[in-house]
Amino acid sequence: MTRVTKAEEAEFFAAIDAASKKAVWCALATVAGDEARVRIVHPTWEGKTLWVATGPQSPKALQIAANESVDVQFQVAPPDFVHVMARGKATLCRDDATRAHAWEVIDYDLKDFFPGGPTDPNYVAIKITPTRVELSKMFGTVDKRIWRA
Repeated sequence: MTRVTKAEEAEFFAAIDAASKKAVWCALATVAGDEARVRIVHPTWEGKTLWVATGPQSPKALQIAANESVDVQFQVAPPDFVHVMARGKATLCRDDATRAHAWEVIDYDLKDFFPGGPTDPNYVAIKITPTRVELSKMFGTVDKRIWRA
């Protein structure tokens, strides 16, 4: 295991973004009471920030409102077997400026889900600020690099 230094951060997060784009989908774990809940989402990296779109009354939004702790896992299929994990704090962003920013950053057409655009009342942006990010191969057994906030 190698710790990512401050000097290596830009290269590391570029590699995180590239690996995550190969995976397309990932698992997002939230906490509901004393149980973890996992669902499939399509987040987008913006530097060290991860963005997710959802509805303000979705189970994941309600769970994040009650407990901001999340884990995210991307798994790239063979032949690459790249593994990206991020642990951090999630914030529900309801203000128009942040929702518009996330709308522009997220790398798919959100109008498919929120036809009213970035001010659609059925849309909220989730901003995940990682405290730990891991990039590895072969399910964490090869070339493991870890960044910590």
